[in-house]
Amino acid sequence: MRTSIRVGAVAMATAATLLMSGCSANTGGGDDGPVELNYWAWAPNLEQVVDIWNEENPDIQVTVQKQDGGDPAITKLLTAIKAGSGAPDLIQAEYQKIPTLVSSDALADLSEYGAGDIEDSFADGVWDSVTLGSDAIYAIPQDSGPMMFFYRADIFDQLGLTVPTTWDEYAEVARAVHAADPAKYLGTFSSNDAGWFTGMAQQAGASWWGIDGESWSVDIADTPTETVAGYWGGLVEEGVIDNKPMYTPEWNAGLNNGQQVGWLSAVWAPGVLGGNAADTAGLWKAAPMPQWDADAPATGNWGGSSTAVTTQSTHQEAATKFATWLNTDEEAVQALVTTSGIYPADAAQAKAALTAPPEFFSNQPDFYDVAAEVADTVSPFTYGPNVNVAYSAYNDEFAKAADAKTKSAFLDAVDAMQKITTDDMKKSGFTVK
Repeated sequence: MRTSIRVGAVAMATAATLLMSGCSANTGGGDDGPVELNYWAWAPNLEQVVDIWNEENPDIQVTVQKQDGGDPAITKLLTAIKAGSGAPDLIQAEYQKIPTLVSSDALADLSEYGAGDIEDSFADGVWDSVTLGSDAIYAIPQDSGPMMFFYRADIFDQLGLTVPTTWDEYAEVARAVHAADPAKYLGTFSSNDAGWFTGMAQQAGASWWGIDGESWSVDIADTPTETVAGYWGGLVEEGVIDNKPMYTPEWNAGLNNGQQVGWLSAVWAPGVLGGNAADTAGLWKAAPMPQWDADAPATGNWGGSSTAVTTQSTHQEAATKFATWLNTDEEAVQALVTTSGIYPADAAQAKAALTAPPEFFSNQPDFYDVAAEVADTVSPFTYGPNVNVAYSAYNDEFAKAADAKTKSAFLDAVDAMQKITTDDMKKSGFTVK
């Protein structure tokens, strides 16, 4: 039996809306001309990829309507769903936004259109992000952000350090880096990016929300997240890891001048490093994340999006056909890599398309081999319908913890996130265990 996802007050759609959002079985044009599909997205140069489809598929024509970004597009879509009209056929949806859209009855289930046939193209953790652990398929994965460890290979060599493979080893290397030069840190704990911390918790085995029938659970204050928070809180309290946020001018300068010796980031990090630390090109290398259990390699996901079909589309089958092509066809994925600079979620197509390392990592020819190895180990993680509340709570509560610089404050921040998130779900009308 399919797990019920659309639960809570916001999931209650009227019969009229459901009828309005019914799908058409047509995948191609008829006497009235081609099927016309609108696609809300913000990925750069996506129109160039869509042009390939339109030339090869005269019966199904897609028009990209560029959006300002993920959050504005989702807000705009939810407004249209509530109004009963105005939604596009397709939308680019970040993985963490999918539960919110599903609980608002905004996304169509693509399983009846054969979307399940491509499941093996994606890592289990990525596929879980578009199914929410159910039999339904709410989107086709497009790109992903498997997390990796980036480090200054030249400084490691100077200090005689070995790349850490476990979190215990990471702590030892952090101590050695800071002892050699008190101005240097192996990394920083950043309280301004909840997606980063979510990926760290995901690697440890966390899944912050769960669904059981018509009920949700909130499991932020569970062992995996507490383990991660306690670990980083301990290093910050010890003073061997920086506690300043990422993306600040000071942090950017640290990447360039060697004060930030490492960065726990995602596969898209070369672009950030190239923009903020251009003078260090060729000095960095990438490796898998340190592990909690070396015998069971895992990583988290930081970033990534999918292509979803909305419930208001009257051409859901045709839209599914396009979304599948866009994210699994060799020509399409190669074009996405070339024009949009994404890391494809389709493992085989990523390997075919990414044959040379990023220019910033020209010193590491096997960069994408490492990335592929890591991407295959993304742990499952279930997001919830109020991820925005949980992320806001992270920013508020961990900012206090980072200032306090105590392990206990980090653990308190996790408890506060749990309470704030749970209370908000109950207030919104969801059944929460």
